[in-house]
Amino acid sequence: MLFHSTYGLRPAVHAAADRLRAAGHQVQVPDLFEGRTFETVEEGMAHQDGIGRDELLKRAVLASAPHSDQGLVYAGFSFGGSLAQHLALADEKARGLLLLHGTADLEDSASVDGLPVQLHIADPDPFEPHDWLTAWYLRMQRAGADVEVHSYPGAGHLFTDPGLDDYDAEAAEQAWTAAIGFLDSL
Repeated sequence: MLFHSTYGLRPAVHAAADRLRAAGHQVQVPDLFEGRTFETVEEGMAHQDGIGRDELLKRAVLASAPHSDQGLVYAGFSFGGSLAQHLALADEKARGLLLLHGTADLEDSASVDGLPVQLHIADPDPFEPHDWLTAWYLRMQRAGADVEVHSYPGAGHLFTDPGLDDYDAEAAEQAWTAAIGFLDSL
């Protein structure tokens, strides 16, 4: 289950899903913004805020529910990664969590039994400061997750999206190679 960023379901998300499918994985790509896409992060965040976090989480749950008996790997880009993290931590059958460009806070009571997690993040990332990432990593480990972090010095926040200024071809290729290896291992 691959969730889009605050920009919406852009061509880069479909291309990422196609890349994962070509590597032999089944991929569902829900459209949580009902067809809306945005040119700037500010526009996307305004739309996201207008819908509300609870409603977006509900949409993500409803999109995932028909497939959850299969033992999903949840994945997402930036904001979509935060949704993926919430769903993976709440799904006892989750097989893994792939985070591209984003994380979410988690409660100290969160508990997973060895959930494989892979994070790909720019270094530095304006939306994921080092202090935040350190605290996130420690909380995920305390929760029982098996966390692997890949950082990409000098890359922009959404460095895997060729339609954005953040795009970094070399970092993107490294991230996709590692991500496919991670998915293959599950």
